[in-house]
Amino acid sequence: MQYRKFGNTGINISALGFGCMRLPEYEKDKKWYIDEDKAIPMIHKAFELGVNYVDTAYGYCHGNSEYTVGKAIKGFRDKVYLSTKLPTWMVKETGDYRRLLEKQLEKLGEDYIDFYHFHSLNKNSFENIVLKYNLLDEAQKAKDEGLIKHISFSFHDKPEVMKEIIDTGAFESVLCQYNLLDRTNEEAIAYAVSKGLGTVIMGPVGGGRLAAPSELISRMSSSGSGSTPEIALRFVLGNPNVNCALSGMSTISMVEENTKVASMDPQLYKDDWDKINRMVEETKKLSELYCTGCNYCMPCPTGINIPHVFSLMNYHKVFGLTEYAKSNFSRLGPEAKTGRSPADCIECGVCETKCPQKILIREKLKETLKELANN
Repeated sequence: MQYRKFGNTGINISALGFGCMRLPEYEKDKKWYIDEDKAIPMIHKAFELGVNYVDTAYGYCHGNSEYTVGKAIKGFRDKVYLSTKLPTWMVKETGDYRRLLEKQLEKLGEDYIDFYHFHSLNKNSFENIVLKYNLLDEAQKAKDEGLIKHISFSFHDKPEVMKEIIDTGAFESVLCQYNLLDRTNEEAIAYAVSKGLGTVIMGPVGGGRLAAPSELISRMSSSGSGSTPEIALRFVLGNPNVNCALSGMSTISMVEENTKVASMDPQLYKDDWDKINRMVEETKKLSELYCTGCNYCMPCPTGINIPHVFSLMNYHKVFGLTEYAKSNFSRLGPEAKTGRSPADCIECGVCETKCPQKILIREKLKETLKELANN
C-alpha cells in the first residue's frame, strides 16, 4: 500500500480509502439492514491489506453505516483513521452540531472521530447553515475537547466556492469528486494542497460510469491493457495533489484488486498521465456532439434534461461506455430526477436559440433516442 502525507495533519494516509456508502444491504419486514457477515470481513480485509482510512456518514445505508463501521474498527482503532460527516441539512440551530455529533459517537461506539466533515457543502449551506449558526466555533470547541481530531468538509459546488471555503482557514482536509470524466475540481484540489489541506477523492470511477468496460479507456494505459476501473483509479492516484481515493467496495475480490492498484509505485509516470489527459481532451473535441454542459438551453418546456441526455450519448459514442449509457437512458421518464426522455420532445426549438455551441439540439435528441433506446 502506498501512503501519502495528508496535508498538514501530520498523518500518512493510505492511497486507498474504504467508502462505506454502499455496504451490502437487505430488506426485511420493510426495514433495511446491513449484511454484516459480508461487510465487516470486507472492511477487515482492507485494513489487513494496508487501508488506514474508512469513511462513513450519518445517513449512509439507510442510517446504518455508522453502526457497522463502529463494529468493524474494533481491534483496529489505533491503526486506522475514522471519517464521518455532520448532516448539515439537519441543523436548525447552533446546538444541533453537538447533539448530532454526540449521536454519531454513540452510533459508532467511539469516544472521538478523526475527521469530522461538514457534509456536502455548497455556497448556500456554508453561508446559511455553517456560518449562520456559528458551526465553525462549535467544531473548534469539539476539537478542543478531543471529540474530533480534525475539522473537514465534503464538497458539491463550483471550484471557486471550494476555494472560498478553504480560504476561511478553518479546515484541515477536503473530500470532493474527481475522475477521468470529470476534472472540474482539478485546479481547486491543487489549491487545497497549496493551503496545507489533505485531499480525499470521492467517485474515482465516476460513480460507476467507469466500472463498465471501455476499449478506448483501456488503450490509455502505457501497456495498452488494463481494466477501465483500474485505469480510472490509477489516473486519480497519479495526480500528485491527490492523497487518497475512496472506493465503495462490495466484495473481497474488489478489495484485493483495488489495494493492489493502490500499491503500485508509481501509479502512473508523468508521461502516461499527460498522455491520458491529452487523449481525453482530444477525444472530447472529436465528438460530433460537443456539449459543454453550460445549461444555457435549460429549462426545457417538456422537462428533458438536455445536457444529461447528451452526456449519456457521449459516454456511448466517445468513451465506449455503452452499457452505462443505455442503462441510465432507460430510466428517463416523467418521474425521473434526471428528466424525461427525448421521445417527449415537442420540437419547439427554444433550446437551439440559446445554445452557444449552435448544436442542432432537436436533431441530436432524435439521434440519441435512436442510439440508446432499447427498442
